[in-house]
Amino acid sequence: MARTKEQKKEIIEKLGKIIDASKSLVFVNFHGLKVADASAMRRQLKQDGVGYFVAKKTLTEKALEAKKFSGTQPTLVGESGLAYGTDLVAPARGVYEFQKKFKDQVSIVGGVFDGKFMAKEEMTAIAAIPPLQTLYGMFVNVVNSPIQGLVIALDSISKKKS
Repeated sequence: MARTKEQKKEIIEKLGKIIDASKSLVFVNFHGLKVADASAMRRQLKQDGVGYFVAKKTLTEKALEAKKFSGTQPTLVGESGLAYGTDLVAPARGVYEFQKKFKDQVSIVGGVFDGKFMAKEEMTAIAAIPPLQTLYGMFVNVVNSPIQGLVIALDSISKKKS
């Protein structure tokens, strides 16, 4: 069913509010995704604090053009959705998990990260960044490793002297 000009303006305004409130946007192609799988994806993204909105490509492009992001806007192909959030990495990571699960049906097309348009490859690389808690654990391990080595060395020296 065709939308009226008033409905299209409302959608563009809603997209504008979403874009303004978000630190990161991910353009998602969901061609061939079943409704049940799409609902599961929405629920999981919502649990992770990520919103998901589907609008016509032309309306999405108009809303993005009004924001004047730097870089080249990726071409939106097929059925497109927009994952967004206040966390810089969470939208990309959430969509990437579903991309791995539904290989031919969900894919990252590109996005906006820190005020710049990003290509598919760049957004996929951002999605591979581990969660903050994992990074904390990795940091603690790096700090602990030399200390642990010193303790083991001192322990072996004390055993030799005994």
